[in-house]
Amino acid sequence: MAIFEKRRLWLAVLAALALAFPLLVTNGYYLHMMTISFIWMIAVYGLNLFAGYTGYLSLAHAGFFAIGAYTLGILTVKAGVPFWLAFVSACLLTTLIGALVGLVALRTKEHFFAIYTLCVGYIIYLVIDKWDGLTGGVRGFIGIPAPADIGPLSFQTPVAQYYLVLFFLAVVAFIMYRLVYSLTGRTYIAIRNSEELALTLGISTMKNKLASFVLSVFFTSLAGALYASFIRFLGPDIAYISVMFDFLTYLLVGGIGTLAGPVVGTLLVTFLSQQLQFLQDYRMLIFGPILTLLIIFYPHGIAGGFIRYQAKRKEARRLEPEANRAAAELAVSSQGRGERHAEEGS
Repeated sequence: MAIFEKRRLWLAVLAALALAFPLLVTNGYYLHMMTISFIWMIAVYGLNLFAGYTGYLSLAHAGFFAIGAYTLGILTVKAGVPFWLAFVSACLLTTLIGALVGLVALRTKEHFFAIYTLCVGYIIYLVIDKWDGLTGGVRGFIGIPAPADIGPLSFQTPVAQYYLVLFFLAVVAFIMYRLVYSLTGRTYIAIRNSEELALTLGISTMKNKLASFVLSVFFTSLAGALYASFIRFLGPDIAYISVMFDFLTYLLVGGIGTLAGPVVGTLLVTFLSQQLQFLQDYRMLIFGPILTLLIIFYPHGIAGGFIRYQAKRKEARRLEPEANRAAAELAVSSQGRGERHAEEGS
């Protein structure tokens, strides 16, 4: 109960800091970076659901991110679809494509699945890069509108867009929390731990893996649509494999398979990378070893390492009375044997 109350307290503090950030930090650059970080967090939550809780590593999520972004841009700029209708359509269309990819990809396992999704992601990149008439090719796609007003709510300013992205991040984090602690989330974890054992228990592994994959694609496409409406310019690089590795870095540093991991990893890596920008191309000489050390000493990520440390402390506290009692009994027994030996000697 105490841990639960502490967790609620920390969540309240983090929520208050996030809400007050535009008031506390008036620098537009940091507001921009924080908004971008929130968008990455949503995408990483999508990857975390499938890789962290179901145990399958998808390397196509940068492609799904790009499909969500480009679909919003094409629908609003070329087809003239109202913004929010295009926003929902972008997420649904990307999710449908993800379901079709998942139906084929999930018939493979382990590294074959990773290789297959890597190929899918690269094909998506090539389509965006070469289909000049639809996507603008290497010239990019410009003119994407900012989010349209909803009644009295306007999203034309950077601060308003910050709160809009924060709202979607809070919704995604809440859905992840409810999902992970539900029977469905436990089913995903059972598949991750042992798919064969899950099958023997009567769990439909294919159905659950596909559901997890589709939901993770939906989160990633949502992040892509938010990115397009915030940056308002798209290039084929957002579908490239380097973006996928960025997502993985955020997740591994924060803690794969944890709820706090996407937030911790994305914030830490994004701001650390920005602080080293003055080193230009040489920043990776410092950034790379730092990441390597983090992964060596925290193989479960920062959040994962903290959770395991807390679990060990809790277990040690639980065993402490038993250890003290055993030590006391041993001391009494030793004392008794010593007295008997003394009596026999006398």
